[in-house]
Amino acid sequence: MNRIFSHPLQLWGSLLLVLTSCNGTPNPGQPTPTLLEKIESVIEGEAPDAYSPLNALMVLPEQPQPGDTLRLVTTGGGNIRKAKIIVSSPSGDLTSLSSRSGNELPCWRVETYLAQTEGIHEVNVLIDGNEVAHLYFKVAPRKTLPKVGKIWHTRRGWDAAMETLYSAWVNALFSGCDEQASWKALHEVTQNRERNFLHNSLCLREDETQGSAVVQMTPDCADNPFFLRAYFAWKLGLPFGFHLSDRGYLGKAPKTGQWITNESPSSHTHPVKAFNTLIRRAMDGVHSGTGRTALDNPDADYYPVALTHQALRPGTVFADPYGHTFIVVSYVAQTNHRPGVLLAVDAQPDKTVAIKRFWRGNFLFNTNGVVGEPGFKAFRPIALVDGKLHPLPNDSLIDTRGYAPYSLQQRSMAADSFYLAMERIINPRPLDPQTALMDMIKALHEQLQVRVKSVATGEAYMQAHPGTVIPMPGTANGIFLAGGLWEEYSTPNRDLRLLIAIDALLELPNRVALSPHDFDIPALTSPDDMKQKLQKIIDKETQNRTIIYTRTDGREQTLTLADIIARRAAFEMAYNPNDGIEIRWGAPTGSDERTSCRRQASPHQQKTMQTVRHWFEKRLHPPT
Repeated sequence: MNRIFSHPLQLWGSLLLVLTSCNGTPNPGQPTPTLLEKIESVIEGEAPDAYSPLNALMVLPEQPQPGDTLRLVTTGGGNIRKAKIIVSSPSGDLTSLSSRSGNELPCWRVETYLAQTEGIHEVNVLIDGNEVAHLYFKVAPRKTLPKVGKIWHTRRGWDAAMETLYSAWVNALFSGCDEQASWKALHEVTQNRERNFLHNSLCLREDETQGSAVVQMTPDCADNPFFLRAYFAWKLGLPFGFHLSDRGYLGKAPKTGQWITNESPSSHTHPVKAFNTLIRRAMDGVHSGTGRTALDNPDADYYPVALTHQALRPGTVFADPYGHTFIVVSYVAQTNHRPGVLLAVDAQPDKTVAIKRFWRGNFLFNTNGVVGEPGFKAFRPIALVDGKLHPLPNDSLIDTRGYAPYSLQQRSMAADSFYLAMERIINPRPLDPQTALMDMIKALHEQLQVRVKSVATGEAYMQAHPGTVIPMPGTANGIFLAGGLWEEYSTPNRDLRLLIAIDALLELPNRVALSPHDFDIPALTSPDDMKQKLQKIIDKETQNRTIIYTRTDGREQTLTLADIIARRAAFEMAYNPNDGIEIRWGAPTGSDERTSCRRQASPHQQKTMQTVRHWFEKRLHPPT
């Protein structure tokens, strides 16, 4: 493909990007720059403004030929949605077949066209009649990708424009999804051509549901962010890497070791098989300690960001104190009629992927008595310098260069301060207490509905394998961290979050009475009056909302949220898949509900669970 340059935008392959870098070549007669100076030169330059008309423009697939459906992706400010886009071919202008857009920052827009004619095509983007960008791309019979002997060849490093595209891709991938959305594996999401604007962009049929070489992604919680990052980097020829690390211990954060990248040798000549091999290696190398490396560790795969709306953009990772991770995918802005919502995606040990909202019941934060340092973090960009990969240093990750700023704000942060800061990001205007309460009740209900699916999955396995006894670890750390069938079908982490969520709901009336300044309370209503009003709402709404699970004998059992709350002590012992499903939903001994139960954990396992119960009673996770 011919390379045609158009200031201030540059054509690279099928990609048009805001210029944010120079090549770092020294002037004649000048001293040879150090490695750090070379890295600085790669990332120097004026960063694209998140509110500018256009940050990046991309044409997909990478090697379009006649008959292909082209995708034109733009990212930038909100005005890209009203931009006029003209795609001219040798036989005339192309007509858009469909259009999608996202209104978050970075905003994005995807237009699709049918490539009909060989030759040079031109794209012009106009806003208010003014051209803000143009590029040329070529439609021609496809060439075979060269075999390079490595997982994939790095064509350019990460910069601010690529980070913007990554955020837009993550947002588009999960656009319109709510807390009810879930998938059996991550590749089910990327196989959706309507969601994934990188779908089959390498023209290898790599994202089909079947084939001799298709992408297979089945991460657990720690792997999930790395799988998404690797997939995006692979499609666009960007660098990707992860460090092997230990798990750390109290007083010592996990330490990073060997760095594995896409430039590693590969025995596979087929690009898809080489990619699948890399992510399988990442699955073995990434673990619960990876996201909790020290916040100031310059070699960590993640770096900490400030708690601001702009920093917490799609693609940002939340690493909790106990090894679980989420990826921010969407922010639904607060309005006069509804509170704001920050949505994220996570993966579970059973490989399911689901959308979760930010609140205390899902996102655990604690900096005392934990291993490593948790919080919101971004992937560390990797520069390409003199043909070699180099992670960017912390002091270069600043807003003026277009990155989410490196920040130690979350270090040693008290949990209450963290949640208050997040509440002010998600809801810049204080909520009236009733709205806040109803939002919490809704979140708790959604959390329980997710648990229904999770427990049913474990029950289905046990019924399909009668007589099976899943081995239970003998320590608290093991119960919360062990792998295998126990990890897939037990729910200690989920149930601890459920108990914390119930406490948060029940404590809200007192919180409003003690801290009325955090809420928008009507002028003529006292905090005590509001407390009583909120308690009445809890009593009513928890009776009206229900969940349904299927008992051992196939009958449906309905439980209200009030039932669940009344049984919360039972949920301190309800995570063992060797127990029948009635026990896992807290059915009281001697109740009609319990009569259909046909299975119970052994006395030895019950004794072990009793020794671990104090962690649930204290609503604390053992250090892992």
